[in-house]
Amino acid sequence: MNDYEGMAKALEETGQYKVLRKLTPKQFINPYDGTETRNGLFVDVETTGLDYLKDEIIEIAMVPFTYSVDGRIFEVKEAFQGLREPSEPISEEITAITGITNDMLKGQSIDVDEVNAFASTVNLVIAHNASFDRKFLENFAGVFETKAWGCSVKEVPWTEEGYDGAKLGYLANSMGFFFDAHRATDDCLASIEILSKKLPATGCLAFFKLLENARKTTYRIWAENAPFDFKDILKGRGYRWNPGNDGRPKAWYIDVLEDELDAEENYLKEEIYQRDVDVFSTKITAYDRYSVRV
Repeated sequence: MNDYEGMAKALEETGQYKVLRKLTPKQFINPYDGTETRNGLFVDVETTGLDYLKDEIIEIAMVPFTYSVDGRIFEVKEAFQGLREPSEPISEEITAITGITNDMLKGQSIDVDEVNAFASTVNLVIAHNASFDRKFLENFAGVFETKAWGCSVKEVPWTEEGYDGAKLGYLANSMGFFFDAHRATDDCLASIEILSKKLPATGCLAFFKLLENARKTTYRIWAENAPFDFKDILKGRGYRWNPGNDGRPKAWYIDVLEDELDAEENYLKEEIYQRDVDVFSTKITAYDRYSVRV
C-alpha cells in the first residue's frame, strides 16, 4: 500500500514543498469536556445574481455545529442542503461560478417551513460574507431576522494575522488543505474547519476572534449633507458612500465601536461641518448587523 502521507511529510521536510491535504470533514473537531455549549449554524447561498431585491436563491446549505464561548467547536452535525428552480433559467455565468446547471434545478424547490424549523434553535448564524447571505436569507425565511449573525470575512482580523486576503480558497490553502469549492455545503464545511484553527500571530482560535467581534456594539454614523469638498477626506478616513436608493440616507457613513462614537461625532462637527450640528447614528448589534435594517 502506498504511504501517501509519509511521502507528503518527506516532501515537506525538505523545505522545498508545501503539500495540501484534501479536506475530510470531521464530526468532532474538539473532544467535549462538559463545557456549556451553544448552537451555531454556518450558512451559504448560491443565487441568480447579486441583488437581493430581484435575484433569487438557487441553493441553500446550512451546517449546524456546537461551540463554547471561548471559540472551541465541538460537534459538526448533519447538513441541510437544497436546490431551488428560479423563475427564469440561470445564465452560463452563474453556472460557471456555482457549478449548478439548469438541469440540476429543474423541478427543485426548498420548503420555507423546513428552513425555518432547521434554523429555529440556533444561537448564532455565520456566513462567509454575511452582508450578502443575510439579505437573501431574510427575504426567503423569516427565522433569519430573529437571529444573531457573524461574518467570517469581516469579523476575523485576517490581515492583522498575516493573511493576504479572506477568500475561502486562499484561507484553506494557507492552512494546508483544499476542498471542492463553490458548492454551498462544501463551502460551509471548509469555513467551519478554518474557524477551528489557531491564528498565526495571536495564537487565538479564529472562531474566538469572530465571537469577540460579533458581540461588540457598533454605531453607524451618517455624515448627512457633508460639504462636497470634504468627500475625499471622508473617504480617506474610512467613510463609505450610500447612494440613497435603499431607503437609507444619501450620505457618507462609517461604523465605529461604542467607545469611539463621541470622538467621531466631534470630528465631524469640528473638521467637516465646522459648526455644531446633530449627527445621526444607528446602534448596531449582531441581531441586525449585515441586514437591510441597518
